[in-house]
Amino acid sequence: MAKNKINIQNKKARFNYEILDKFTSGIVLAGTEIKSIREGKATIAESFCEFNNKGELFIINMDIQQYSHASHFNHQPKSSRKLLLNKRELKKLYKQVTNTGLTIVPLRLFINDRGFAKLQIALCKGKKLYDKRESIKERDTKRRLDRIKKAY
Repeated sequence: MAKNKINIQNKKARFNYEILDKFTSGIVLAGTEIKSIREGKATIAESFCEFNNKGELFIINMDIQQYSHASHFNHQPKSSRKLLLNKRELKKLYKQVTNTGLTIVPLRLFINDRGFAKLQIALCKGKKLYDKRESIKERDTKRRLDRIKKAY
């Protein structure tokens, strides 16, 4: 089997949120959805995770483009998809989200070595505007230092 490295990142998440805890979960997908992901035609930039009334975790607003070689059995690009986690992890996340008002945000979508699509999600707290300015300042100073080091 050919090893294709699919690693779809959510770059805005690290800027907009302070990451507290990370989890790796599986996703329930249809056949055409996994084929589109293997082609790299998915985005998680605008997506977030939410619990339904049964206590199951779903990813909402994840965009998987329709598979090009599929017939009329193709999938909906922006439907909500169920995430697979242990009961213990689900209870922990549910308690954190309901009690403290934290958010669950996807960080990256990848295919593991067994060929399954996995989603790395994080328990996050939203950053304030001054925190975002601080991150921009840190990034700029790091860039300047790297340029100085490269010059010498």
